[in-house]
Amino acid sequence: MISTRLRPVVYTPTLDPFPEGWYYVASRRELLKSRLIQRTWMGENVVVWCDDSGRVCVADSACPHLGANLGPAAGGCIRNGRLVCPFHGFEFDSTGQCAATPYAEPPRTATLRVYETQEVLGLIFAWWGIHGRKKQWQLPSEPPGQDGWSGLVIRTLRFPGHPQETTENSVDLGHLRYVHGYESVSRAARVSVDGPLLESRFDFRTNQKIAKFGKISLDVAARASIYGLGYSLVEIREKSIGMDMRLWVLATPVDGTLIDLSLVSQVREIRKPSRWIAGLGFLPVGLRAPIMNRFIAEFQRRDVLKDVVIWSNKQYKPRPRLCRSDGEIMPFRAYCAQFYPDPRDEEGSDS
Repeated sequence: MISTRLRPVVYTPTLDPFPEGWYYVASRRELLKSRLIQRTWMGENVVVWCDDSGRVCVADSACPHLGANLGPAAGGCIRNGRLVCPFHGFEFDSTGQCAATPYAEPPRTATLRVYETQEVLGLIFAWWGIHGRKKQWQLPSEPPGQDGWSGLVIRTLRFPGHPQETTENSVDLGHLRYVHGYESVSRAARVSVDGPLLESRFDFRTNQKIAKFGKISLDVAARASIYGLGYSLVEIREKSIGMDMRLWVLATPVDGTLIDLSLVSQVREIRKPSRWIAGLGFLPVGLRAPIMNRFIAEFQRRDVLKDVVIWSNKQYKPRPRLCRSDGEIMPFRAYCAQFYPDPRDEEGSDS
């Protein structure tokens, strides 16, 4: 089903570097360890922390008092669940409001610009809106039934790129054969679009090396659920073993040129596999999924590194010269148009 919200593709020579949507900021595990994190995110310098009740705040890193940097490298810190400015000790709560100063009543106008947040399985996302508008949609809720699933393995790559270009791979089945060497690549269902959600289902076979155990053959059914250009979840069923995996691909613009691509993986407990992977049968059941997840994370990283070389050096073609087997490239781009300012609105504002 093609959403009625879609509008025609705009053939601009370049892509806006910051499309609207939810973009990954940090993991709760990382935040609890560091307490205060500073990032360059969507072209902005932001700080991330959580208060004593666990509420996460993502906010601009400049103090509204006199502009001091609130990041940890500049002396900012968390005290009693509040962000404390290193310059004059102004304290900010998780809503961004100045809640106290060392020497006077806190000024009501001293507020940080904060970004709406959503958390999925300990992954923290913040909303980036067109012209600063509030969130237009939500990410999916946490996948049900976490019992038996391994913890998350997160690896982040930074390179020159754009989230539309990286996400386009989800419908570009041709590159799976040519770049990654997958076999028997086929589409299991037509690409569907419903508002901010695009789903792509496909099957393939691949041979992968597992450390010293040699190669294994995998027969995979994959469903990619894409919410905007910063969140892709690929749910995988390995049919010959009976193994379930989740792979997230989270593309986050850094400064308008670089992006951070965070690769996240999770494997379900493997109790009675249809066939054994070398060495796996000698492990206790509780160790099988975590160890396989390490292997899967490495597969994912190796595969994506092949793409990174291409993404880092390619030029965006607004009018690609496609062949019949290229599939849904242009429907995908029509889906992407909703995440950019409408040129008709821009024209109206100029008049």
